[in-house]
Amino acid sequence: MALKLRKWDVVEELKTDEDMALYLDAAMAEAGDDAAFIAKVLGDIARARGMTQLARDTGIGRESLYKALSGEGNPSFATILKVVHALGVSLHAAPATAPVKPPRPARRKSAGELAAA
Repeated sequence: MALKLRKWDVVEELKTDEDMALYLDAAMAEAGDDAAFIAKVLGDIARARGMTQLARDTGIGRESLYKALSGEGNPSFATILKVVHALGVSLHAAPATAPVKPPRPARRKSAGELAAA
């Protein structure tokens, strides 16, 4: 008996708004400077929500959205903002790490302190 496998699609797992927000949040934490990865993740969320409705909500053509959010497109930041807003998710800024304070230079001893030592 042959075993039938089908390709796993994350869209099937994105059932709630919380699922979608957590997926985007995790992707942003992992993406580094890979903007195409974030665009692809937004595309996954868009497919889960419905690309036709997203096209209506953003005023961007459905085909253009598929291309921009494929991970191979290069959407403008304005497009990303329209998509994020229409999907009902938000982007948040936070420090990547605790700010690193430069070490304080050692205080030089005065001539009097050096003589007394």
